[in-house]
Order: sequence, then structure tokens, then C-alpha cells
Amino acid sequence: MSLDDATLRRLENLTIPTHVAVIMDGNRRWARQRGESGLEGHIAGTEATRRLVEAAADFGVQVLSVFAFSTENWTRNDDEVQGLMALIEMALREELEDLQRQEIRVVFSGRRDQLPESLQNLLTEAEAATAANQRMTLNLCINYGGRAEIADAAAQIARDVQQGKLDAAQIDAELFASYMYNPQLSDPDLLIRTSGEMRISNFLLYQTAYSEIVVLPTFWPDFDAACLLEAIEQFNQRERRFGGRKS
Repeated sequence: MSLDDATLRRLENLTIPTHVAVIMDGNRRWARQRGESGLEGHIAGTEATRRLVEAAADFGVQVLSVFAFSTENWTRNDDEVQGLMALIEMALREELEDLQRQEIRVVFSGRRDQLPESLQNLLTEAEAATAANQRMTLNLCINYGGRAEIADAAAQIARDVQQGKLDAAQIDAELFASYMYNPQLSDPDLLIRTSGEMRISNFLLYQTAYSEIVVLPTFWPDFDAACLLEAIEQFNQRERRFGGRKS
């Protein structure tokens, strides 16, 4: 995507957040407003995700985390869940070549072994194929839950202590963070949620301790580069103290 002059001027004096995380909400409500099925809303949402990825890379974001499917989403009806799994797989398969072209690396966060085998294989393929790309990292959070990630980290720490690989006295916040799904990624600077809902919905609970949160009224299928730019402008208006005093 080529940025127009007006966008470039607005970006010129902005600090671009290193890591942007996005809760992509509002697909079903967008569809209901149009008398369409929920799946049609999710299909439109994949187009918005493509726009987000392109814009984030063009703006200079280094890491982009997207909440594609939560551990709680399995409670939806079987048809919707199966449709979502198929849609995620289809979208990733169709976009993989373009992600390569844009030099975007793909990583996965979530409970992989509960996903359909074909999607597991595709994720592994995408991670391997894009491993050397350095322009931006796209963190796909699928079958992801913040509480699940913390529980998985705690369970692995307990196993390592039990097996003598780790002394319990060594456990602190820094060590705990190293047991997260992708500890090499920096914590999000900016968390965006669409559709106006004021919740973080179990997304990156450990990592967003000091993230700036921007809530936009836009339903996800309508999200575009202008929405991302608006969120980054709001981010630039914040004073980040990380619990400390103003210098």
C-alpha cells in the first residue's frame, strides 16, 4: 500500500508504537446491521485484517498481534466455529505469498494442538517460510487466551522445578515472562479494540500491564489505515510513566 501525502504528513511527527495489539471486534454486529449472516461479517473482517497488516507495516510498526480466535470462542455454535476455522485457514493460505512479498514474519500464539490438523500444519509452514523476514512480525493469536497462556507458563515452570531444571527461588517476573508463548516479542505499547467495547477480553493479560488502550467505535469490517492512524495519534497524546513519577 502506498501512503498518500496527507497520511505521510500526519505520520511525520508521530512516535510509532513498536508493538501494536488489536482486538478485532464487531464482525457479527456489522453483519446484523446489513441483514447478513455472521459468517459474512467474519469474511468482511478478513479484508480489514489485510488492510491492518499492510498499514501497520507501512507505518513502521515492528510487531502486530491480532486476536483471531479466543479459547472462549469454542462455545459458539458448531457451524460458526467450523466456518471460522475454515476462514482463518483459507485467509492465511491466500495471504502467505503476499506476506512473503512484504517481508513479514508470521508467529503463532495459542494452544496449537487443539486446532484442526490442517491449520496446525499451515501455521507451521507459514512460520518456517517467513522465519527470515524482518520488516514486521505478525503474531497470530488463534485459540488464544491470556489466562490459558499464564496457566500454561505456570504448569511448565512447575514441571521444570519438579524435574530439577529450575530452582523455585529463581522465579520472578522476568523469568515468568520467558515462559510465555512468544517471549522474544516486546510487550504491546498500544492495544486497540474496535466496536466501542471497554474490555480486554482475556487478551495478552500479562503483556499489556502498561499498554496504552485505545477503543474505537468502528466495527472491525470497517477498519482501515485511517483508523490505525487515529489510534496512533491518540497513543501519541498519552504520557507513559509505567507506574513512576513524571520526570
